[in-house]
Amino acid sequence: MSELIVSSRDTQIEGESPLDAVSFSNVRYSWPGPSPFSLTIKKFTLGRDEKLLLVGPSGTGKSTFLSLLAGIVTPGEGRIDVLGTEMAKLSGAARDRFRVDHFGIIFQMFNLLPYASLIDNVLLPLRFSRTRRGNALADGSLDEVASDLLSSLGLDETVIATVKAASLSVGQQQRVAAARALIGAPKILVADEPTSALDRNTEEAFLKLLFAQSEKAGTSVIMVSHDEGLAPHFDRVVRLQDIAVSSRGTKQ
Repeated sequence: MSELIVSSRDTQIEGESPLDAVSFSNVRYSWPGPSPFSLTIKKFTLGRDEKLLLVGPSGTGKSTFLSLLAGIVTPGEGRIDVLGTEMAKLSGAARDRFRVDHFGIIFQMFNLLPYASLIDNVLLPLRFSRTRRGNALADGSLDEVASDLLSSLGLDETVIATVKAASLSVGQQQRVAAARALIGAPKILVADEPTSALDRNTEEAFLKLLFAQSEKAGTSVIMVSHDEGLAPHFDRVVRLQDIAVSSRGTKQ
């Protein structure tokens, strides 16, 4: 079995299709450092507006996969298309611009600015992306849009107005990180183990809020986790080891 299918949606996005937000074809990436590593992916697609869970144990190449997806690194072989753009044809600077315009990223450790306000944390991507800044301004003033997004993700207005990021609980930090990733309606949301520090009830509540906002913005979601118990919340679940082959060795 190559994939664990949670819904029939997968049949709609098989092969090259306008419904694909992301497409990998015969991709191979190699890193020849002190501990050589390679990752090969014959085929992978992420549908537009799809919520996909990518699962796999540590050491199977999930971080490398995400780096390829977001254009942080490019493959030595094969092709990766994102929103109709072949990533390898872009320069490094162009890939950086493309990423900040079209990707929202929730990091596992959240990476908030600890002594900045919650509003300033959320608005940070808009300093680097005119596209997302314009999208946000279409809904009102930037401060208002950021505040409304934080409220929709479950943060109290008093907390939003008065608390610095360093004083937040883990669950509150997670919501700020999600708001920062979602502001300006990026087309793709990448979440790297964002719920690993949460209990199951808090995790489910967060996912419900996150998906409500991503659906409102028409954002595709790919979340990486080791926990297949999250499967019922997603349109589709893919095990990395079923679509990719990784190898490690010692440099001679």
